[in-house]
Amino acid sequence: MSTPFPFTAVVGQDDLRLALLLNAVSPAVGGVLVRGEKGTAKSTAVRALSALMPTLDVVTGCRFSCDPGSPDPACPDGPHEPGAFESRPARMVELPVGASEDRLVGALDIERALAEGVKAFEPGLLADAHRGILYVDEVNLLHDHLVDLLLDAAAMGASYVEREGVSVRHAARFLLVGTMNPEEGELRPQLLDRFGLTVEVAASREPDQRVEVVRRRLAYDDDPEGFAERWADEESAVRARIVAARELLPSVRLGDGALRQIAATCAAFEVDGMRADIVMARTAVALAAWAGRTDVLAEDVRQAALLALPHRRRRNPFDAPGLDEDKLDETLEEFSGESESDGDEDPDPDGPGGGGGQPPQSDGDGPEGGDTAARPEAGEGGEPQPSGAGEQSAVRAAEPFRTKVLSVPGIGEGAAGRRSRARTEHGRTTGSRRPQGALTKLHLAATVLAAAPHQRARGRSGRGLVIRRDDLRQATREGREGNLVLFVVDASGSMAARQRMSAVKGAVLSLLLDAYQRRDKVGLVTFRGAAAEVALPPTSSVDAAAVRLESLPTGGRTPLAAGLLKAHDVLRVERLRDPARRALVVLVTDGRATGGPEPVALAGRAARLFAAEGVASVVVDCESGPVRLGLAGQVAGELGGAAVTLDELRADSIAGLVRDVQRTSGTSRRAA
Repeated sequence: MSTPFPFTAVVGQDDLRLALLLNAVSPAVGGVLVRGEKGTAKSTAVRALSALMPTLDVVTGCRFSCDPGSPDPACPDGPHEPGAFESRPARMVELPVGASEDRLVGALDIERALAEGVKAFEPGLLADAHRGILYVDEVNLLHDHLVDLLLDAAAMGASYVEREGVSVRHAARFLLVGTMNPEEGELRPQLLDRFGLTVEVAASREPDQRVEVVRRRLAYDDDPEGFAERWADEESAVRARIVAARELLPSVRLGDGALRQIAATCAAFEVDGMRADIVMARTAVALAAWAGRTDVLAEDVRQAALLALPHRRRRNPFDAPGLDEDKLDETLEEFSGESESDGDEDPDPDGPGGGGGQPPQSDGDGPEGGDTAARPEAGEGGEPQPSGAGEQSAVRAAEPFRTKVLSVPGIGEGAAGRRSRARTEHGRTTGSRRPQGALTKLHLAATVLAAAPHQRARGRSGRGLVIRRDDLRQATREGREGNLVLFVVDASGSMAARQRMSAVKGAVLSLLLDAYQRRDKVGLVTFRGAAAEVALPPTSSVDAAAVRLESLPTGGRTPLAAGLLKAHDVLRVERLRDPARRALVVLVTDGRATGGPEPVALAGRAARLFAAEGVASVVVDCESGPVRLGLAGQVAGELGGAAVTLDELRADSIAGLVRDVQRTSGTSRRAA
């Protein structure tokens, strides 16, 4: 087993270390979500935490880590005899993003259960993580069905495995730690709320600190064991401090004044539900215990708010996370009263994570602000720089609205999502087949029908069926998949009227919100002037697409053919990377084509490439005014897709569009 990087040797990242240590002191805080750019020691710090966790007493031979003082009466390995136990370190179990359901919750041998009535159960990662740490790297990329299982286990403190009426239950209480890069997509709100604390991490911009990071990393890589030995005393001191804080925790007093501050803060930031209040209270108590105090002070409440509220405040999906610290201070000051007199000891500013710094906010100053990195057109001062004749500065998007689903026709086999029909492991049962590999979803009726004709030949006696491996049938299911929604946006001069472009951006933003909710990948191609460009390669980060859209300037001619050909190239590359994910092209234009030689004929030929390949498409017609030329409708015909106006894109007025997409796409495939 490799030697982990010492926790106390991590340079900077005070908020990350503090959040992890608070959970080590009080696992009831509810875990940590670590958000940040790549290469910021997120995974290193989490893996190093396990070495600091106090040892556990577990029942000897129990695969589910039962506490000998209070063993689980429903433990599959029970009942346990009193007295026999052993001590071992707390486990840190990693959940791979691509793990199967059986690997997470465990596998039940259906064949033995049906034929012998035996509950033969192989524990999964949830059982391994009981009373320890469950770590999910890139948690935002976790499949939806695994997220649902995690939510259930986190809420109930137990895991249930049920197959055709046969069920196994075991305890599953763990510290949930997740890391993610927001550029790759956001988390579902339900899972986001399950994390007690969240921290934003970014690489330091101080040269001296960066030098120290490199120096320590090189020293560790050259001699991991020797490097760990040099930090052994610091590690032992932190481990002892965790143990002392755990012992002090039951004695910490949370006064009425501090409770009022917590409640007022959660109300002021309009967080949903009561979980935020409870997490803040537990965090404030853990902060006091970590500082060696028995009273919760106002600064504990403030620090708890900075760690527990940024991911819970009510906001739109595209709003940057964070808290208004001025508003926080005003609220705490208004309700200071009793909490200031609850205790008069100063917090300990020393020790790892001791100062309890403030999580970096997304104010545009660093990489998480996203302005400079995500707005390639912006120059100094944030103003878009001209790149062609007649270019106008970017306008803000109109208020987004609710749209109905645009789906790809047919049945796919792509990644789980919520847009188009697909054959999946989860959903309604549509039939059965012979299992390929391990049986995961039994089709009971089909299995019985397959076994019934052979009962006499197999010497059946008694009431039970004689089941053989060849009789088992896998249930085939139909659910929903996520698609690649590729936006192709006309940013030429004909779209440049401020009110018109604002409405166009509002429509695209509304469709992006829909893509966010349906777990799609999105891409953005824009065309204006003399060429087209990929403003955003296909990504799971819908937020990044919204940022690029907001900064999009307009002006110049309309190279429609270039835009379509660029989109065609993007789809070609994506088919090689992810052949199972089907695409939906959303062309936003007024239909004019003025760029290059023979622009109309060239645009028609480019559009017919999509029709020939059966790519589903929708044209959002942005033409306005009393006289309409209907050019966007002609482009939709060439694409083999449907056309819809901006007004028809809203809510119920789009009800017939899905049928149009399916009908026109089916017609184009038959013609091809």
